[in-house]
Amino acid sequence: MPFDAANLVPILPEIAILITASVVLIVDLYLKDQDKGLNHSLSLIGLVIAIALTGAVGGGERQIFFDGNLVRDGISDLLKGAILVVSILAFIYARPWLKDRGMLVGEFYVLGLFAVLGMLVMVSANSFLTLYLGLELQALSLYALVAFDRDSKKGAEAAMKYFVLGALGSGLLLYGISMIYGATGSIELGPVAQAVAAQGIANKVLVFGIVFLVIGIGFKFGAVPFHMWVPDIYEGAPTPAVLFLGSAPKIAAFALAIRMLVEGLPSLHADWQGMLIILAVLSMGLGNLVAIAQTNIKRMLAYSAIGHAGFIFLGLLAGSQQGYAAAMFYAIVYAVMSAGAFGILLILSRKGFDAENLEDLKGLNDRDSWYAAMMTLVMFSMAGVPPTVGFMAKLLVLESVVRIDLVWLALVAVAFSIIGAFYYLRVIKFIYFDRPAPDAPILVTSGGVRIAMTANGLALLALGLFPAALLSLCQAAFAVQ
Repeated sequence: MPFDAANLVPILPEIAILITASVVLIVDLYLKDQDKGLNHSLSLIGLVIAIALTGAVGGGERQIFFDGNLVRDGISDLLKGAILVVSILAFIYARPWLKDRGMLVGEFYVLGLFAVLGMLVMVSANSFLTLYLGLELQALSLYALVAFDRDSKKGAEAAMKYFVLGALGSGLLLYGISMIYGATGSIELGPVAQAVAAQGIANKVLVFGIVFLVIGIGFKFGAVPFHMWVPDIYEGAPTPAVLFLGSAPKIAAFALAIRMLVEGLPSLHADWQGMLIILAVLSMGLGNLVAIAQTNIKRMLAYSAIGHAGFIFLGLLAGSQQGYAAAMFYAIVYAVMSAGAFGILLILSRKGFDAENLEDLKGLNDRDSWYAAMMTLVMFSMAGVPPTVGFMAKLLVLESVVRIDLVWLALVAVAFSIIGAFYYLRVIKFIYFDRPAPDAPILVTSGGVRIAMTANGLALLALGLFPAALLSLCQAAFAVQ
């Protein structure tokens, strides 16, 4: 089959990121140490160009290209844009931390850009194999980012754990894909969906395939009982790597679940719904309960991420367009909240000191009242307090569960959400009601970081007051399917 150049148009955002990563890799060879900031500028320019291209090639009818391996639709347009915006925030927040420690090198940006490229491929995938390739490109880049600080023993240990357990999760996912291929004779999502609809659940190979797929998705979300890697990685990895790991990949994991379960196995919804209910309840329960006991804020945010993964599953298991739109809304909002929380930790850190404990946030209001206000918005949003967008995200997901008559599940989610509010409000208590340590330095940050954090915090408030802007995009993405 001859190659058609028109196939390249829908993947222009991916091409832009690949070119940016290659340029940074080459330019970095010729830069003197004092000029390494150019890598940062080039990366941001590349991400902005990719956002512009996503807007330019997006919209219109659903397109399938590259022999059915890739798709461009409303889901990919919106998720690509969200991943790129969150990645820009991550790079801006990370720069001062890296510069302080003499780590402002091209490798960080190259690995970050390749991870973004992997996420974009996952979002655009229309076959199980393409999904897996995107997932591996993202994962391999993130393994290296976690081990980025070569002098940190904790970082090396975290990277080793992440690598071993990530490889286990990927292996189980691949095993599930191979079983589904064996049962249906295809790896494209459309033909697989048709074959599964014809066979039903009678094929035992297919049953095992679904189980392994759900386990693989659970690993990538960090859902209980596949969560064991999350707290250790969040605590041990350098904070810029955790910022990257804890934000945009959650959107890509959502895309993985949507493509595999909703598009690949829609007729077996009743079967994977049961598994997701178990994962959701366990994740919300353990995540919110164990987070209360944490004094390390990175570990607390790790258990909080596990709890939020449970909420995203609530939208997915609803099996309705409304539920999928609510889950997408939640995933995007969570990525923005997570970026803001770790961004504040990076701002509080300085050479020789990393803000990792709750005590480090004491008296933040006395040191910088604006950053204190932004962190408060992030914590209120994570707790689901109105009028922040976190409240809206939880409400939409709960509504979609109630609509399918799983009222008990919604009540369980509300109960754990109330429990979770305690540890978020505790952070605000440290910020406003405790005195700062006598040796706490005055916060000095660049204008770029302040602007990004302001945009991040106020976006959570604006989207809470006017959720229709993002929600209508999420609903439109699923309405045309």
